[in-house]
Amino acid sequence: MGRGRAKAKQTKVARDLKYRTHETDFGALAKELHGEDTHSTSEVDPDEDEWSDYADPRRRAD
Repeated sequence: MGRGRAKAKQTKVARDLKYRTHETDFGALAKELHGEDTHSTSEVDPDEDEWSDYADPRRRAD
């Protein structure tokens, strides 16, 4: 009982996702999937970077 409205909303969302045209930037997606940097890391000083404590030590260029 009471599932009709929820199912109708799920159906509406599913149809919207299926038939809506998406403007996908495939170049940016490919860069992200292949692990290419999207910004220059030379601008950030590793000592001032708030996330430097979490960096992978094997990738560190000292």
